[in-house]
This record gives sequence, structure tokens and C-alpha cells, in this order.
Amino acid sequence: MSDGSKAPVIGTHNGHFHADEALAVFLLRLLPEYRHASLVRTRDPELLKTCTIVVDVGSVHDDSLRRYDHHQREFVATFPGKQTKLSSAGLVWMHYGRDIIHAYTGLDGADRDLLYEKIYEDFVEAFDGNDNGIAVYDPTELRKAGIDKKFNDKGFTIASIVNRYNYAPSAREGADGPTANGTTTSGAPVPQSGKSQDEEDSRFLRASAFVGEQFELELEDRANSWLPARAIVKQAFTERTQYDPKGRIMVIPYRPEGVPWADHLHAVETEMQSGGQVLYALFAENDQPGCKWRIRAVSLEPGSFENRKGLPEAWRGVRDEELSKVSGVNGCVFVHASGFIGGNATFEGALEMAKKAVDV
Repeated sequence: MSDGSKAPVIGTHNGHFHADEALAVFLLRLLPEYRHASLVRTRDPELLKTCTIVVDVGSVHDDSLRRYDHHQREFVATFPGKQTKLSSAGLVWMHYGRDIIHAYTGLDGADRDLLYEKIYEDFVEAFDGNDNGIAVYDPTELRKAGIDKKFNDKGFTIASIVNRYNYAPSAREGADGPTANGTTTSGAPVPQSGKSQDEEDSRFLRASAFVGEQFELELEDRANSWLPARAIVKQAFTERTQYDPKGRIMVIPYRPEGVPWADHLHAVETEMQSGGQVLYALFAENDQPGCKWRIRAVSLEPGSFENRKGLPEAWRGVRDEELSKVSGVNGCVFVHASGFIGGNATFEGALEMAKKAVDV
């Protein structure tokens, strides 16, 4: 362990890198005590002993020693309430996530705790599953059911993009490569241990900056849009029976920064034990007088492409006057071919579409 009076040093392994330690290092640097920490990438136990904190190497998980590896045989730690074994990213988030949220957003208390769990579930847990070889669905059960992938999505994941950095050209100008003063363009120090190691470290830092940017976008969205939307959605949910006696239609107030209502709706329904009654949500396209309105089918579960009740089959893929004739509602603009969303020139028209759709 390094002397507390010295500048902090973050340690991780060298060689081929993965998304989890790239995120773990970035997360640590969001904390005030590690914001200007240097980085050592090595598997040398003696060098690792000199580091203030070590992630993804060393075969030790001990918070009191600030050692966060998950590769040891006996390791079985999971995030509270979850079953996915942690990677270095999950370990850092479990131990430091609340402090990171406070440092980045200033939030404390219940809001911070809600974000702590939400960010893990929506973002960090996938890093843990990927690095530990845990699939979203049991591959054996998928084979038994005869379910095959419709296309290859391997190149669409954060992990696959991080892997590309292992082979990318190093030190490209403006791409977090080393600069003349020995740091990256993001201000992170690059070890001067030899050309090949420097190039490898440069690629790692670029990968870490990439996953870090995705994390920051996630956290900012959750803190600035998702979290405030919870109270808005809960209020809209309690007022839904004024539009439909059975509470199947909900109207979402407009906010310039958006209202991510779908995720909150499922949580509010569970909290209030409503039985999942809402079928359609209505919301304005903007805050201008006379603006168009949208009608959106509620998904079966957050993120699902399946809906509780899609818009009527006869409306799908039809537009404008033809749609108004088919639906019997004036001012129709469109209904998507899959039936998950539609539009009308007015709130009254969108509401009428919803009222007709719930009983079709």
C-alpha cells in the first residue's frame, strides 16, 4: 500500500483489456481523491503493492485494502438484490457508487440511493455479466426452445467496441493519445515504461474515455431527466381515470428535457398495485399552442418491443385523411406499421384515438 501522503496511484493489469476495468478506472477518477491519480498497468505483484487502489488484478477482493479483483476461484460477490457475479466495474460501483453520484451530481439521500440502484441495473450490471461470461438468457434453454438469433449483434455492444481499441492505432491526435507533456488529451497520465507499453496504455485510456462518456451520458440523463420524471409520472398515473374510467389512458405533461415515463410507469404500477391497467400514454410533441400529440402503446415491460395492446391493426401504416377515415377520428397524422405509436393534430384527437383503441 502506498503512503497516504503521496499522489494516489490506480493499478490494473496490462495486456489485453476489457470493458469492465476500462469503466472501473474511469469511475474511480470521478472521485475527488482519484481525479488526478496516475495509472499503472501491470501484473507484477511488487508494483501493485505500491498502488493506492487496484482493480481487476491481484486475486484479492478486500475493501479495507482497496483491492477489487473478481477472478479468484472463491469470489461470488453480487450487487445487493442481484444475482450477477460482479466484475471490477461492479465492485467499484458497489463500494463507491453513492460517492460517485454525490461527487458528480451533488445528490444525497433517497434520490442518490435510487440512482445508485438504477445505474447499476441499467448500465453497470451488463459489464459484470459480459466479463463473467453470463448471458442475458440461458443459452441451453434457448437451444431447447429452438430459438435462433435473427442477426448477429456482436458488433453492437460496448464490450465489442472496447475490444477494438486493443488493436486500434495508438496516439491519434485528438483521440486521447499521448501529448507532448506525457498526458492524454483528457488529462490522464500515461506511464513512461517503454514504447510498446505506452502505446498499449494509450489505447486503454482511449477505451476508458469511451466507456466513461457513455457512463456520464447515462448518469446525466438519469439525474436530470429520469429522476425528476418519477413524480410527474406518479401524478399523471393518479389522474388517469379522468380520461378513461378504467384508467387505461394516461396523459404525460410536456417538459423540454423530456419525460422518460415508460420505465417509471411500470414501477409506479407495481408500487400502487394497479395490475398494469395503462394501455396508452398521450404526450405533446412540444409546448407550442396547437402542437401535435402522440399516442404511445405501453410495453409489456421496460425496454420491450412487445406492447400490452398495440394500436388497431386496421390503422397501422395508414396516414392523414385515409387514417381519419379508417379510424373515424378527425386530425389523424399517422400510425406506425408496428402499431406502437401514432399521432394526431390535437390533444382531443389523440385522446379519441386512445378511447377507440382500448375497446377494439
